[in-house]
Amino acid sequence: MKLSVSVIICTHNPRRDYLDRVLSALEQQTLPKEQWELLLIDNASDRVLADETNLSWHPHAMQIREQQLGLTPARLRGMQDSQADLLIFVDDDNVLAPNYLETALELSRQWTMIGAWGGQVLPEFEEPSPEWTKPYWGNLALKEFEVDRWGNVPISDILPCGAGMCLRRVVAQHYVELVKAQTTRLNLDRKGKSLISGGDTDIALTACDLGLGIGLFKALTLVHLIPAFRLQEDYLLRLQEAMYYSGIMIQASWGNLPVRTWRSRFAAYGRRWWMDQRSRRFHDAAQRGINAALKDLAQMQLNS
Repeated sequence: MKLSVSVIICTHNPRRDYLDRVLSALEQQTLPKEQWELLLIDNASDRVLADETNLSWHPHAMQIREQQLGLTPARLRGMQDSQADLLIFVDDDNVLAPNYLETALELSRQWTMIGAWGGQVLPEFEEPSPEWTKPYWGNLALKEFEVDRWGNVPISDILPCGAGMCLRRVVAQHYVELVKAQTTRLNLDRKGKSLISGGDTDIALTACDLGLGIGLFKALTLVHLIPAFRLQEDYLLRLQEAMYYSGIMIQASWGNLPVRTWRSRFAAYGRRWWMDQRSRRFHDAAQRGINAALKDLAQMQLNS
């Protein structure tokens, strides 16, 4: 029987209790295991995961060691070593709803014009979340919505994130070729302790580049396990800076080199004037990310 779905988990030094819950949720999927494969990509973890992870419950499971550090190399390895026409990326802190794979496969058959899609990403906080953190939950890849959204114009309202992203193989193949042609794309996502996070957006834009759509579907749901440290202000500030840096670099990768004018700088400064102290800190983190990206792009142009 031809496999219908390839589930790819890319992980680096995972939290063991979280990874166990991720695997347990996959073991309970309603889609028969004979129809899908499971690839656990160990991205240069300090301890070899194959020595301590039992996937014998799945008839089509593989544990693969990818020595090149970085989420993008790990995703590329999963794309190249998987078999099915539908790829589903699951982070090592994503607990899928029991019908996630079955629903994703059904959507792939109904929505043939869409190349990359995702669903609702709901939080499970290790500790209660302070009210002030809510404006920054988007940076934690949380998504909750009431209606399906799709299109072929890459706007933020319909961009799927990496958590639970569903991807057609034709898009994955095109993305692999793009990275080979422009190796700077390898630096658009997490690597070690870096919080840069733009590879999922790069993949979604690849679908649009092929003339396919992207979208978000309410029927797809997963729980994102969020440890306490990710709600600390210091972490969220670093994440804010990295996200804005990533946004600029993604734009540049697709030929949309942003330019900061004195008007835009003045407007940003004017908005800052009316903010409370915490909001100012997050505003300044975003500006640092933008400025760092523009500086790096300018240096890359000089070196080219």
